Amino acid sequence: MQEEKSLNFLEEIIENDLAAGKYPDGIQTRFPPEPNGYLHIGHASSICLNFGLATKYKGKCNLRFDDTNPSTEETEYVENIKQDIAWLGFTWDKEFYASDYFEQIYHFALALIEKGLAYVDDSSAEEIAAMKGNLQTPGKNSPYRDRSISENKELFEAMRAGTFADGEKVLRAKIDMAHPNLLLRDPIMYRIKHAHHHRTGNAWCIYPMYDFAHGQSDSIEHITHSICTLEFIHHRPLYNWFIEQLGIYPSHQYEFARRNLTYTVMSKRKLLQLVTEGHVAAWDDPRMPTISGMRRRGYTAKALRNFADTIGVAKRENIVDIGLLEFCVREDLNKIAQRRMAVLDPIKLIITNYPETEEFLTAENNPEDADTGHRTIPFTKELWIERDDFMEAPPKKFFRLGVGLKVRLKHAYIVECTDYKKDANGNITEVHATYFPESKSGQDTSGINVKGTIHWVSTQHAQTATVHLYDRLFKVEDPSSEEGDFKSYLNEHSKTELHTVYIEPALATAKVGEHFQFLRLGYFCVDTKSTASQLIFNKTVGLKDSWAKEQKNNGLN
Repeated sequence: MQEEKSLNFLEEIIENDLAAGKYPDGIQTRFPPEPNGYLHIGHASSICLNFGLATKYKGKCNLRFDDTNPSTEETEYVENIKQDIAWLGFTWDKEFYASDYFEQIYHFALALIEKGLAYVDDSSAEEIAAMKGNLQTPGKNSPYRDRSISENKELFEAMRAGTFADGEKVLRAKIDMAHPNLLLRDPIMYRIKHAHHHRTGNAWCIYPMYDFAHGQSDSIEHITHSICTLEFIHHRPLYNWFIEQLGIYPSHQYEFARRNLTYTVMSKRKLLQLVTEGHVAAWDDPRMPTISGMRRRGYTAKALRNFADTIGVAKRENIVDIGLLEFCVREDLNKIAQRRMAVLDPIKLIITNYPETEEFLTAENNPEDADTGHRTIPFTKELWIERDDFMEAPPKKFFRLGVGLKVRLKHAYIVECTDYKKDANGNITEVHATYFPESKSGQDTSGINVKGTIHWVSTQHAQTATVHLYDRLFKVEDPSSEEGDFKSYLNEHSKTELHTVYIEPALATAKVGEHFQFLRLGYFCVDTKSTASQLIFNKTVGLKDSWAKEQKNNGLN
C-alpha cells in the first residue's frame, strides 16, 4: 500500500481553517506576477502551489497582475505570462490587474489621511532614507509629518491632478519612526511617476507602492490565503496594519521559501540584463530558466509540475540541484518521446558486401508506449555513423568499431570493421566493414555475440538538420553568491551549433514543439524557429541520469 504523502505547512493551515469553518465558500488564492519580465522556474513553483492548493481544496485561484510600476511593465509580458500559466495546465478563475483598483486604492489612501494616518512628505528620497535610522538607531520624524488633515488631503489631490513633478512629493503612512521593523517607519504609500501605463494610459501620474496596493487588492478579491515568498515575511505586519486601519476584508499573508536552482540566476533584473546585453538571444533562449525558454528547449509542463511537487514547500530557502529538474524532464520524455536516429558528427561507413539495393527495416517508435506503433527505416550499403564510434587504435573495452571489431547496427545487422581511409590531413573519412546477413535484428541466427550497438542513417535517404547543444548557462553552482559581476561566470560554451547533422527520413516532417529521443544521444525538441526547409532541433537533456545516480550513491533512493 502506497504511503500517504504528508501535508506541507500551508496545507495544514488550510485544513485547520476549513475544519474551523472559517471559509464556508471555499478558499481563494491568487497568483500575482508583476508584468516586467518573463516568468521563470521559481514562478512555476509558485503557480503550481497557488493553483494546486485551490484545486485540492475545491477553491478558486485568481490571476492578478501587479501592474503598479508603469515604466517597467509591458503588454508583451502580460500575454507571455498568461501563455505560460495555460501551458503549465492551469486555468484561473478571474483575471484582474492592480490597475483595476487604482481608484479604490486611491480612496483607501484618502481614508487614511482623514484618519490622521497618512501625510504628504516633500522630503527627497535621500532625506527620507537618512531619517529612517537603522536597527540600532530609531528614525526621525519628517518635518512634514504633522501637516493637518486638510492640507494633506489637498496636497494628495494635487499630486493626483499632476501639479507636481516626479519625486517632488510622496504620500507616507504615519505609523512609528522608532518601530523595530524598519518597514513600519512611515512607509511610502504613493509616489509621483509621469509615465504611460500599459492599461490606464496617462490617466494616472501617481502610483501606489507594492506594500499599499498588494494587501488591499487581496482584500478587494477576498483572498483567504495570500501566499508570498519568504522575503515578504517582514512586510506582513504592514500588510496587516493597512487592512486593520481601513477595516476591510481581512486577507492573510503566508510565506514559503523560494528555491533557487544551481548554475543559473533567478532574479528577473539579472535575467533582463542577460537579454538586453546580448548574453542570450532573448527571454525564451533555451539556456534561460524562464518557462518559455524551458518550453522551447523541450521541457514539458508535466515535468515542471513534477519538479515543483518534488521540491515541495518549505520555510527555509535552499538551492536545488538542476540535476533534479533534468531527472523530472527525462522521466517524462522517456514515456512520450518518439525514438529516432540522427548522426551529429558524421563519418561514412561502407558495408562492402551489402548489395547495391535498399532494404526497409521496422523499428518501434517508443518501447515505453506500444500504442505509438512502428516505423520503417531505409537501410543501404553506405551509412552515416558517429565519428566517436570508430577508433584507429581502440582500447581493450571499446565495444564499437575498430579494425577487427564487431558491432550491431541498431535495428539492422552485425558488422565487422575491415579497414578505413584518411584524408591528407590524417582525418578519418571512411570506415569499411562487412555484414552478416543472418544477423538481422529480430531474426538473428548468426550465433555472433557483440557487446556494442551503434546508431546510423542511410546516406542515400538522410535528411539534414541543424542541432543546438546546450550546457549550463553558468560555470559555477551559485553565480549570485560569487564575488564581482555575476555575468563574469557565464559559460562561454553553453551553446554549440551543429549545421550538418544527418537524420533519418521519419524526422523530415517533425513539427515545432515535438519531442524525440535521438538514440544514444539524448532528448531533442523541434525549435520554434525551425522550418520545413531548415529543421532545427534543440537538445533538451541527455540520456545519462546523473542526479538519480548521485542520490543512490548517497543512500537517498
